[in-house]
Amino acid sequence: MILLKFLHKHVFVLLIIIPVIFSLAGTGCSKKAPKYPEDHARFQRVVQAIKALEQAYVNQDASGFQELLLPLENLDLLEANVREDFATFSSIRLDLTIDRMVIDGDRISAFVSWQGNWERTAEGPSAQASGHGILLWSGNQVILLRRIEGDLPFGMTHRLDFPS
Repeated sequence: MILLKFLHKHVFVLLIIIPVIFSLAGTGCSKKAPKYPEDHARFQRVVQAIKALEQAYVNQDASGFQELLLPLENLDLLEANVREDFATFSSIRLDLTIDRMVIDGDRISAFVSWQGNWERTAEGPSAQASGHGILLWSGNQVILLRRIEGDLPFGMTHRLDFPS
């Protein structure tokens, strides 16, 4: 009897609270669309370009690596160093992590940290290294590397000391 009196007095409150709780629960689980879908899509293309650069280097795919570069003179040395790495090392393991990205018009700066392992032969010793650098990209629909800055893993042939 007491329960019925309580429910009778508070039916109105329950009728309001229950739908509000369900509506809040439903909206809390929904996925929000990006506020700027074009910028988000471009950001995703840059992330994919960085992953493709990492995979081309690890897989020692010279043409795949070259496809991600703008045809600029300042990248000729990078390309030569990468080809030398491919000729020197039998195995390359690399983990590139994006720390921060700045997109300003057509210019994209991806601040990355990395760590890797390079082996001359499968049976021989390996060398490890890590560092930070900036990958400078350009483009909107097609994202291509235009310059690098800092300590990046490309050209390790001349930088690593292998134990005897």
